[in-house]
Amino acid sequence: MNGEDRLSEMAELFAALADRTRLRVLNLMREDEICVCFFSEALEESQPKISRHLAVLRKAGLVEARRDGKWMHYSIAVPEDEEKAAVLRRTLEWLWSEEEMRADYARLEDACCAVNPPVTIARAPKPEAIVEREMGTVEPEYEAEEMETYLL
Repeated sequence: MNGEDRLSEMAELFAALADRTRLRVLNLMREDEICVCFFSEALEESQPKISRHLAVLRKAGLVEARRDGKWMHYSIAVPEDEEKAAVLRRTLEWLWSEEEMRADYARLEDACCAVNPPVTIARAPKPEAIVEREMGTVEPEYEAEEMETYLL
């Protein structure tokens, strides 16, 4: 890959990260794949808006999608390029240090664990990491080392 192509790829990566909503979306996927309806609930944003942001993240190679029946699940796609992976890893570490991002994640957990969830997510498959924590099989705190291992 020539220098100009590489520069274009990095510009696309940074452009994808240069949006508050996209950073919030990435933060929610830090541990597991998430159904698009949970993004909408946790971030209190419309599903079309979330989908547009997910499309930008997919185009930049930061997110991958998987269909399960009528549900679309999104997860972080770790770039093969080490510099890009390092940018993503450092971004996720920084996001977790921000109170607002932890509050978003707490809303995601609340939505997933609600006794009477909103109709929009009542039948949606819950993120496995949250279900495991709910059952007490995983520690609730984010560990930087775990994310680093995940991103390698």
